[in-house]
Amino acid sequence: MKKLFDERVIGILWAVLRIWLGVQWLQAGWHKAFGGFDATGFLHGAIAKAGGEAPIVQGWYAAFLENVALPNVKLFNVMIAWGEVLVGIGLILGALTIPALIAAGIMNLNFLWAGTIATNPTLLVTAFVLLIAWKGATYWGVDRFLIPTVKKAIQNRNQHKMTKTPNVHAGQNA
Repeated sequence: MKKLFDERVIGILWAVLRIWLGVQWLQAGWHKAFGGFDATGFLHGAIAKAGGEAPIVQGWYAAFLENVALPNVKLFNVMIAWGEVLVGIGLILGALTIPALIAAGIMNLNFLWAGTIATNPTLLVTAFVLLIAWKGATYWGVDRFLIPTVKKAIQNRNQHKMTKTPNVHAGQNA
């Protein structure tokens, strides 16, 4: 089972799945970013789904939408559209894959909490599977080079700090 998740050959499969997921997010975000997206109607619809005998949207989430998202809809319009675009680009390139997958999952959860099913369960499960298979999902992409470079830079910075930090205990009797 371990080979299924971090074998470099099977990483090609994970990369294809990651790129597919990225294309889904990029397409959705692109249309919103450049197509005059306004979430006001969506937010009102989600809030309305919190009422009635069988509410689809939980009251706590409807309260969040009504008191936070709706008054700041212009900000949410930008965050949703560009969040989707950036997640898509990150997943397609395999750059910052883990943060992109986490952001994708958070957006999918919010869409589900707002009562929208559509492709959200499929996209959420795909993101979750790719998070589990993170080694394979990041191998064929920018992260393959980015992660070791960042780790090395952090280690070098920490070593540099260690050599410059004076030993306050030096010269004291034990």
